[in-house]
Amino acid sequence: MKDRFELWRQYTAILQAELVPALGCTEPIAIAYAAAVARHTLGRMPEQLTAQCSGNIIKNVKGVIVPGTGDMKGIETAAVLGAVGGDPSRGLEVLEGITPAHVEQTRANLGICQVELLPGEAGLHILLTAAADGDRALVEIRDEHTNIVRIEKNDQLLLEKKPAPTADTAPALDYSCLSVRSILDFAENTPLDNLIPILDRQIACNTAISREGLSGDWGANVGRMLRQVYGDDVKTRAKASAAAGSDARMSGCVLPVVINSGSGNQGMTVSLPVIEYARELGADQERLYRALLVSNLVAIRQKTGIGRLSAYCGAVSAACGAGTAITWLAGGSYEQIANTITNTLANVSGIVCDGAKPSCAAKIASAVDAALMAHYMAMNHETFHAGEGIVQNELEQTIESVGRLGREGMRETDIEVLHIMTGK
Repeated sequence: MKDRFELWRQYTAILQAELVPALGCTEPIAIAYAAAVARHTLGRMPEQLTAQCSGNIIKNVKGVIVPGTGDMKGIETAAVLGAVGGDPSRGLEVLEGITPAHVEQTRANLGICQVELLPGEAGLHILLTAAADGDRALVEIRDEHTNIVRIEKNDQLLLEKKPAPTADTAPALDYSCLSVRSILDFAENTPLDNLIPILDRQIACNTAISREGLSGDWGANVGRMLRQVYGDDVKTRAKASAAAGSDARMSGCVLPVVINSGSGNQGMTVSLPVIEYARELGADQERLYRALLVSNLVAIRQKTGIGRLSAYCGAVSAACGAGTAITWLAGGSYEQIANTITNTLANVSGIVCDGAKPSCAAKIASAVDAALMAHYMAMNHETFHAGEGIVQNELEQTIESVGRLGREGMRETDIEVLHIMTGK
């Protein structure tokens, strides 16, 4: 059992690792990053690329526009563009320096890339091979979007990540220590000095792309439609702000976002509704910071059990985090906070992820709507009870049951979604 201050140290480290900027949907960006590293390893532009990807990577790249390309989608686009103009030193912002010339070169060279399904149980797994003039480079990414576990050149091993930390490496982050009670203690009491730069970046980046989504013509314009049809109250603004960010991001907007649990959509969903409610409630900046700690960590707590990529829509866990923070902002008790989580998960835990694409904005709006209903139910002392569906006796047990649902129960669903999307 970790003591209080060790928990706070772990929570700070988790937030520092999770809340990072990314330019574009993280799955195509991971492919572009692998291709950029492969080209750097090869030492010249590849003549041939082979992108072997797990099913969830294929699912999440198929329908989303690669940023900076205007209208180009797919694994081939991401891989070739990463090789043509990606900067491997930029991580999830690998495509920040892309120019129109890079896009035209990519369009002319899409045929050099072959895509293959990579079998296995890993949800996030990429093997990117680049070849030219008889030389070959291989880059393998697994479990995290920039987690390179192997680099080879001409079958010579250049990098292989150890499966577990050793005495001369940094200790691994311990996500198992996350619990709602300790998250609330951390959010309410921890010094903010090391966290303010991260949270300021989340507020600035995610607000900027939301505004772009509301003012521009992106995707199906879900966020803008919500404002036009449903009005301008805080409930509508909370849904529309997150949806609008997704409208822009899924349709190729080049503005970065700060992600959560490896996802830009989840990063926007945990933050933008909370920002809207903080403004509505007249919360000062420190209270907004602390509310964002609640929302980010509650979302991460849920995703720890579900996994990075699955058939379980991550907008649900992210919106649940936002709803929890809104209840905290409104002065809710621990019981009301717990009931907000329970009420959300009892309602919309069945939303299916069928890849990254413009309709993610609508799923975000629906998930935030459910979280807001859960919040208002909780504030009125209404909740769903143990034995009703997946709801358990204790809050942490309910979260674990949802993790099991997403990780184990929806495994076959994930396979069928991929088959439907690929016409099998």
